[in-house]
Amino acid sequence: MAFELETADGRDSLRRVAIDPVSRVEGHGKVTLLIDEHDEVREARLHIVEFRGFEVFIQGRPYWEVPVMVQRLCGICPVSHHLAAAKALDVATGAAPITASAEKLRRLMHYGQILQSHALHFFHLSSPDLLFGFESEVARRNIVGVAAAHPEVARQGVLLRKFGQEVIRATAGKKIHGTGAVSGGMNRRLSAEDHALLSRDIHQVIDWSRAAVELVKRLHRADPALYDVFGSFDSAFMSLVRADGAMDLYDGGLRVRDAEGRILRDHVPDQDYHRLICEEVKPWSYMKFPFLRELGPETGWYRVGPLARVQNCDFIPTPFAEAERREFLDHGQGHPVHATLAYHWARMIEMLHAAEVIRELLDDPDLRSGELLTTGTSRREGVGIIEAPRGTLIHHYRIGEDDLVTMCNLIVSTTHNNQAMNTAVREVAKRYLSGRTLTEGLLNHIEVAIRAYDPCLSCATHALGQMPLVVELASTDGTVHQRVVRER
Repeated sequence: MAFELETADGRDSLRRVAIDPVSRVEGHGKVTLLIDEHDEVREARLHIVEFRGFEVFIQGRPYWEVPVMVQRLCGICPVSHHLAAAKALDVATGAAPITASAEKLRRLMHYGQILQSHALHFFHLSSPDLLFGFESEVARRNIVGVAAAHPEVARQGVLLRKFGQEVIRATAGKKIHGTGAVSGGMNRRLSAEDHALLSRDIHQVIDWSRAAVELVKRLHRADPALYDVFGSFDSAFMSLVRADGAMDLYDGGLRVRDAEGRILRDHVPDQDYHRLICEEVKPWSYMKFPFLRELGPETGWYRVGPLARVQNCDFIPTPFAEAERREFLDHGQGHPVHATLAYHWARMIEMLHAAEVIRELLDDPDLRSGELLTTGTSRREGVGIIEAPRGTLIHHYRIGEDDLVTMCNLIVSTTHNNQAMNTAVREVAKRYLSGRTLTEGLLNHIEVAIRAYDPCLSCATHALGQMPLVVELASTDGTVHQRVVRER
């Protein structure tokens, strides 16, 4: 099926404008707009143009290699793939539940990842738009411009990310592509030196995280006509929640709320995700379109990530973040907050929560003692779900009798948000671009909407079978003399 502005009639007669590549996001994507003679937007699409194919070439590899291999999906959120794969293989090898020490070390690693990724996205990638304006001088819209105009904001952003990376190094062995989690547990404890290092700085990190929440609230309050309307549309939300309804970014059951905030499905076990979610493929993107099986692709799409998680849980189990969550909900005046830019507000609340969780974990002696590994009877199949910085991340594997992977299915966070990002692009195109002469600043509105989702496009691309291919033979004046197309 097609949504409004997804596919225009008479496409060949329309003028094409491309934003290629979309900047200040992870991975490579582009946006195409088809515009008629009155400058009205008739079609708007976010295209994912990379091909990765991890689901295929993981097949045939020994299962114990997978938690390390899948980290190469991404240089920004390798920990999320590392842990989701390890959780799936815990189940597949009969090693679930893992020991208390191993789970707490994984949680420490994961919340360090949440903290560093949220800091990277907000301060380095999105704050230039929010602090200077969407149509401000393009040469200023970057972290260097932020450092010049707001040096303390930039410094805190850099140091918050650095702290998160130190947590990852201490638990995984390296800041990027570590090896701490293995099937059945962990292969290292937190050293006394790293415990002292992290304990020394965590209180400052919490203070800076609270300041980041205050910063994003000031931005909302300064211009509610923009922040509450820009790219806003109703949708369902999905995330993991703990058994008691609390926010839990490492484990739990799946909960879905509709656009009015009513719970549609609750505590769906991770091993049953395929009974809840289907995936649709469209010919113009390598990224799939997931939807709720019982509602279908037209009405069953949903959003994941900070905006969903902060509103989907019943409470956040750390005091500062819970107080901020309540203030966030009050902003909606009894209705769910659907504004695209509210992702940034929710993201900073989660960063604060991550810092508070790290402080609590550092007080736990299990990080430096106790058993790290457990074993069991192999089940040959397992699913691992984790709340990655960008949203719900699903890894599903089957293992043969020879211990080689026979099937891999990945539904990554950005994939869940595919329809939502396209909807945001179309809402912004209709409101801000249609009927106007396009400028770089106006086109940046489209990118601002995409950036709010913090997409990781390199993680989210998958394909099976032949890749589509277009070859054109053109002369120096641009005239196309021959065109050959291979359809997928």
